[in-house]
Amino acid sequence: MAPSYNKTIATAASLAASLMLVRSLANELLPSEVRDALSSALASLRSRMTWQHTIVIEETEGWSSNRVYNAVKAYLATRINTNINMQRLRVSSADEPEKMVVSMEAGEEMTDVYQGAEFKWCLVTREVKGDPNNGGGGAREIRSYEVRFHKRQKEKALKEYLPFIVATAKAIKDQERSLSIYMNEYGDEWSPIDLQHPSTFDTLAMDQKQKQSIVDDLDRFIKRKDYYRRIGKAWKRGYLLYGPPGTGKSSLIAAIANHLRFNIYDLELTGVDSNSDLRRLLVGMTNRSILVVEDIDCTIELKQREEDDKEHAKSNSTEKKKAEDKVTLSGLLNFIDGLWSTSGEERVIIFTTNYKERLDPALLRPGRMDMHIHMGYCTTEAFRILANNYHSIDYHVTYPEIEALIEEVTVTPAEVAEVLMRNDNTDVALHDLVELLKLKKKDATEIETESKQAEEKKDANEIKTQSMQVDEKKIVDEIKTESVQVEKKDDKKVVVKSEFTENESG
Repeated sequence: MAPSYNKTIATAASLAASLMLVRSLANELLPSEVRDALSSALASLRSRMTWQHTIVIEETEGWSSNRVYNAVKAYLATRINTNINMQRLRVSSADEPEKMVVSMEAGEEMTDVYQGAEFKWCLVTREVKGDPNNGGGGAREIRSYEVRFHKRQKEKALKEYLPFIVATAKAIKDQERSLSIYMNEYGDEWSPIDLQHPSTFDTLAMDQKQKQSIVDDLDRFIKRKDYYRRIGKAWKRGYLLYGPPGTGKSSLIAAIANHLRFNIYDLELTGVDSNSDLRRLLVGMTNRSILVVEDIDCTIELKQREEDDKEHAKSNSTEKKKAEDKVTLSGLLNFIDGLWSTSGEERVIIFTTNYKERLDPALLRPGRMDMHIHMGYCTTEAFRILANNYHSIDYHVTYPEIEALIEEVTVTPAEVAEVLMRNDNTDVALHDLVELLKLKKKDATEIETESKQAEEKKDANEIKTQSMQVDEKKIVDEIKTESVQVEKKDDKKVVVKSEFTENESG
């Protein structure tokens, strides 16, 4: 074994020496063009002989961060749990103190499978010395992700896998980002505060069928960017929420924001002085946002363009200028579906009102408010959701009585929630709700009785009035009859007297 091993080592050393000699002679004897051609040919040969390709994604591009690197980092963090064989992990804090971010450590490798193809990821670090001539100091660390895959998967990696990673990372970021609610202050400026409203579609007291239709519409909307571009329409969606106070309109808006991860812009029209200020506010909104105008029927007097033109024609120049400075319905509608509606993308517009019938028909025209959502009184299904939210129960002995009463009386979800919150004891809270519903039923019965009595009294008065009118008519007719009879009697006397006079004269 030893002589054979020594012979092999000697042969390898001799071959290496020969190759070095050939390389040295080639560098001295062959022109540079020939050497470059040989190097290129050898590189091509190596490329053809290997089955593995590698893509390098560095952390920075010059002085700016590489967005693809950040996307890969976020994406791979979601795949770490499936790679339990990893020996070393990196843990860092996020923006929220109680949250930790787990990522790969340098030198570790993990495998990800996409549509049946394997992609091996590795985090690589290297040190780069700074240039003293350009003010660079010591060495700095360069981090990069390297992904290796079979050469047959090169097109899939570039055209499908990496775009999939970027899209997934964007969705993760959108779900994790903190939301804000903006209010308009000082004319044409937005002032943000954190939005921490906990309302979701799971906790929303609404019938499941109606709730699901809203969720489906929202999900379809955010996936149709190419569709809106193809049909030539602005990428926006309008919702009109109408119904009595306390039926959950504000909670639905918060649930929509939490579902889409969109910021809310709460527009107070009474704080806007002119159409130009309104345009500056609306153009200043970001993409992926919700514009909310609450109580649209009473926040400001919005007039149609035709009415404005008539008033302008009657007024003097000073009054015209003052009228032009006011916010008008046409100014608001120009942003909803006019040219200004294309100033942003992926936007939701929500109007709320307690009285839909008071709204100007121009606001209800098709294409402006795409979906009209009625927020009605509490139903049995909505009650069960509220009971589960506040007391974590699915059933109680009082349910049959409560649900029977809810079918008979009108009570808002806000009134039910208020009673359920009063006491942590489930039995007490639900019995209090029974008493509230019974009281409402009693009040409704009394009101109905009073209304019925008033109606009966009204009917009796109408009958009495009609009877009096008949009697009056009868008396008038009798007087007329007697008058006619008297007139006839008088006429007869006149005729007799006339005949008597003629006889005497004869």
